Amino acid sequence: MIVKNLVVGCGLAGAVIAERIATQLNQPVLIIDKRPHIAGNIYDYEDTKFGINVHRYGPHVFHTNNQIVWDYLSQFTEWHYFMYRVKAVIDGNEINIPFNLDSLYKVFPKCLADKLAMNLLDKFGFNKKISILELNKTNDDDLKFLANFIYEKVFLGYTIKQWGVKPEDLDESVSSRVPIYISRDNRYFQDKYQAIPLKGYTTMVENIIDHPLIDVQLNTDFFDIKDSIKYERLFFTGPIDEFFNYEYGELPYRSLDIKFVEYDKEYFQSGPQINYPENYDYTRSVEYKYYLEQKSHNTIVSFEYPRTFERGINERYYPVPNMKNQTLYDKYYKKLIDLNNVYFLGRLADYKYYNMDQVIERALTLFNSKILTLIGEK
Repeated sequence: MIVKNLVVGCGLAGAVIAERIATQLNQPVLIIDKRPHIAGNIYDYEDTKFGINVHRYGPHVFHTNNQIVWDYLSQFTEWHYFMYRVKAVIDGNEINIPFNLDSLYKVFPKCLADKLAMNLLDKFGFNKKISILELNKTNDDDLKFLANFIYEKVFLGYTIKQWGVKPEDLDESVSSRVPIYISRDNRYFQDKYQAIPLKGYTTMVENIIDHPLIDVQLNTDFFDIKDSIKYERLFFTGPIDEFFNYEYGELPYRSLDIKFVEYDKEYFQSGPQINYPENYDYTRSVEYKYYLEQKSHNTIVSFEYPRTFERGINERYYPVPNMKNQTLYDKYYKKLIDLNNVYFLGRLADYKYYNMDQVIERALTLFNSKILTLIGEK
């Protein structure tokens, strides 16, 4: 088989780069994916019993400040505007995540909460996001007490379950994803645009790749066909270490065992996502009918049990960012110098803990900065 443009993986990165090539260059694209469905880890479906849209690989709420990314995706979906609110059970109380001024008053007596709130405002100001590290560097004993409390109650247990290591063993970019927020803003994200595709993520991806020059083959593993297929250009969104046959060893990933449970009640919990840093073996429970405000007499909830990724056993979800793993990734990346027609993009190929908007921005930037230039030179 000979193809002009081969895209491996039909998640967001693969779908976007395929759409750009087909619509902007008028060139054919073949997308292959080893899974039986498109959309990668943002794949969702409508449960036939209750009519609830379920995110098969865990919750996804799109958020961005990037106007270009927002406008791009808005070509392919209508939006259900949605401000995400996440809670965590701390000492038996549901508190806001990120930990904020409201959280203070739910875990501490008012006199202590008043004192801590005033110290935070005096030191950092209102509506500021700070890390535990910043909080712990202060010379204020009360703020150091608060830093230790949040570290132990909010971060430590959750991180050990989620990543299998303590927070200090991870790159700072991981802990900075959930900062301390000196505000009464109870939203999980503060981005300008926050929404969920009105008809679901899978339908949005279907629309992105709905082009006569784009063909899709599912249940097709690149490594099963790579010796029998030729291509002018390859866009690879899978694991970079697997591409190079693990020559330098495996890059570690975290996986999830997600249990879906149906309940014969209208609602199971008080909001879409509840985190459990102190209790149980799962990290969070997610109730999906909240996302599109769907109505039903029953509900569906998922419980996430983090696992170490094992080849052939489970799926890769999260790269584990730290210096050791980045060094290993860099060794693999250097091998691309010898491959002038292969492009890597996406969370697995770039080994980065991307948000959805960052994946799309990555694909758009790759196309605009390299592929358009390359074609223009020919």
